[in-house]
Amino acid sequence: RMWTLAWLGIASLCLGAAWAVPAKEERRKAEKIKADLALYENLDLDNYDLTLDNYGEILDLSNYEELYDYGDLAPKIEVGTLAPRPKDPAAPPNLGTTPETPNLQPPTTAGPVRPAPVPAQGLPSCLLCLCIGTSVYCDDADLEHIPLLPPETTYLYARFNRIGAVRAGDFTGLKKLKRIDLSSNFISWADADAFRLLPSLQELILPENRLTVLPELPRSIVRLDARLNRIPSTGLRPEAFRDLKQLQFLHLSDNQLDYIPAPLPESLRSLHLQNNNIQTMHEDTFCNSHDHGQIRRALEDIRLDGNPINLGLFPNAYFCLPRLPTGRFS
Repeated sequence: RMWTLAWLGIASLCLGAAWAVPAKEERRKAEKIKADLALYENLDLDNYDLTLDNYGEILDLSNYEELYDYGDLAPKIEVGTLAPRPKDPAAPPNLGTTPETPNLQPPTTAGPVRPAPVPAQGLPSCLLCLCIGTSVYCDDADLEHIPLLPPETTYLYARFNRIGAVRAGDFTGLKKLKRIDLSSNFISWADADAFRLLPSLQELILPENRLTVLPELPRSIVRLDARLNRIPSTGLRPEAFRDLKQLQFLHLSDNQLDYIPAPLPESLRSLHLQNNNIQTMHEDTFCNSHDHGQIRRALEDIRLDGNPINLGLFPNAYFCLPRLPTGRFS
């Protein structure tokens, strides 16, 4: 009987211990839940909300046309941060609630609704091209028109596009514009005043286009390159270059000219007219036949090769030149 009582006592102690362990574990879990809840209650999550209503305060898109120098003026946008994690690395407690399943809409065959695209031609150039300082680079940008340029633009490069015409208003107000390079486009027309009213324009580069008429040029022009177009002599205004006192480089090769566009300004240094249809010239084309003491030291580069003209038939046309033109003399 004593052994029986001893075994009963030991069994009671073991059962008590076994029942005590789950109870203690339950108490520990309950205390941990309370601690975690207290930790999350202390977090201020109001400062980490980001809604669509806040974007108007972060970025003002109404003045985007003025942001043409990305290096200095592009705004740095900070859209928000994440809420800090609780110190306890354990996951947030599961309080036994099941999250609600969102109501899914049935699929439609119409597809997602996308915002309407903004026409590229209506955007300022610095959203379409690369703006560095006062230079605008629009090469190979699939443009069909001259984009809206910043008022401080000095150099424009818009080569290898699909621009078909240049209008008088394309460069309005660009008083500092010095160089326009529109090489390799589809330009077949330029308004008469497209370039004439640009007071600082020095270089107009228009090769590999489809021009048949040369527009009027400002008196500030130093270099005109209109090679590889379709310009006949009738596409030039009479005495088109006479008053351009700063013109030094006139390159009209690979066009459809019938004669040399005289008179040429004294400032001219380089005249390229090769591969046209020039067949004759006047004795006063380069020199003043009445002033045999005249010397045109600046005009050293004349290209007339590739024309059906025999330069040897006009020996009195070159006496004032420092060197003979390049071409056929027999």
